[in-house]
This record gives sequence, structure tokens and C-alpha cells, in this order.
Amino acid sequence: MGILDKFRLDGKVAIVTGASSGLGVAFAKALAEAGADVVLAARRADKLKETALLVESAGRRALVVQADVSQPDDCREVAAAAAEFGTVGVLVNNAGVASAVPASRETPEQFLGVMDVNLNGAYWMAQAAAAVMTEGGSIINISSVLGLVTGGIPQAAYSASKAGLLGLTRDLAQQWTKRKGIRVNAIAPGFFASEMTDQYPPGYMDQFTSMVPAGRVGDPEELAAAVVFLASPAGGYVTGETLVVDGGAVIV
Repeated sequence: MGILDKFRLDGKVAIVTGASSGLGVAFAKALAEAGADVVLAARRADKLKETALLVESAGRRALVVQADVSQPDDCREVAAAAAEFGTVGVLVNNAGVASAVPASRETPEQFLGVMDVNLNGAYWMAQAAAAVMTEGGSIINISSVLGLVTGGIPQAAYSASKAGLLGLTRDLAQQWTKRKGIRVNAIAPGFFASEMTDQYPPGYMDQFTSMVPAGRVGDPEELAAAVVFLASPAGGYVTGETLVVDGGAVIV
């Protein structure tokens, strides 16, 4: 096997949550280009159909499943559909929501709404996927640099949920890598243009990226390449780790 062959995912089914927009679309497309058939899950089924066309244009099969990852039953339905689709080998826990509410005014409903999707949803989806990964696999939790550093705007719920994902990643790796052959890793992206970053105050992105050593926002394909690495045999000896892809944001 040549070195580039180690990045192939032929014969595998990959599940991508939050696949209706933004980074989830880039992840699904990259996994398909690496040879995987892709199960696309999100709440917006109409948008998932657009992502499915990108997967199919790469020569792979796509399956659309409408789901809310904060609901454990929905997560089990996604996993069951994926198992019928083929050999499940990859889960990308990408579904997420954000808030920017000052901590003194954030309601329990607002805080828990973020945690239910970003942290709890990732856990329910990991449980469901692990149950159908009969030949081992790779789970990739999409965290954030805001789980490691502050972004300078009020994001208590989002930051807490993304920091929680890092602890969840380590524990699941410890439990499942040896026993189930399932590697579990996290990626902590810096700033990549998405629907989420569109909600930031005017000028915030320009101000933040001016301080980043790379001097720019990330290209979604740069992050998608990291996902393919951790999903594929190329990352076969990596588990329980957090790969920071942020242009150097956490070192300034």
C-alpha cells in the first residue's frame, strides 16, 4: 500500500451529522472523494439533498436521513439506516449550534439547548454509531478552539459544550479503542466561514484573524483534509487526541 492509499476509505460508510450546510458539506464531499459512501444527517432535509448531489458527483452513494441529534431515538435511527447502507466505519459528529448571550442573562433553556446538541447529541450519536461499527472504525468529534481559549465574546454555553467534547473524546477513546477497535479523536477548528460565523458582530472576524499567525480564516477543504486523515488508515495510530486546525490561534 502506497502512502496515498492509506487515506482511502473505499468500502466504508461514513456518517456526517450537521451535513446540511457549511463545514458538514465539505466533510461529506471530502469523505466521498476518499471513497466512502456517506450518510447525511441533519434537521433540514431539503438542504441535505443538495449535499447528496455533491457526494454522488464524486461517484459515491449518498443516503439522506432527517434527524435531530439531541434526540437519542433519532441517533439510533441514523445508525440503523447507515448499517443497512453498508459497513459503517466513520462518524463525524459535526452537528452544532451556537449562542452569544451574556452569562448574566442566559436562560436555562438557552444554555441547555446548546449543550443538548453540541455535547449530548455527540454522545448519543457516538453510542449509536459504535453499536453498528462491527469492524471497528473512527469517530471524529468536531470541537472548537473556543473549547481551549476564549474568543472575546460571550459564548459560555458554546465554549462549555466544545470543551466537554474534548473530555468525552478522551474517555471514549480509552473505553473503545482496544475493546471495539474504534478510534475516537477530536478536531478543534479555528475560524472557518460558515452560517455560524455569519452571526458574529460586524468586524469581529477581521479583528480576530488579524491576530492569528496565518492571518486569515481557514479554507473548509483544509479542515476536511484533517477529517479524512483521522477517518482513514493514515490516522490508524491516533486516538484520544485533539487536532487543532486554527492557523495558530491558540498560540497567541
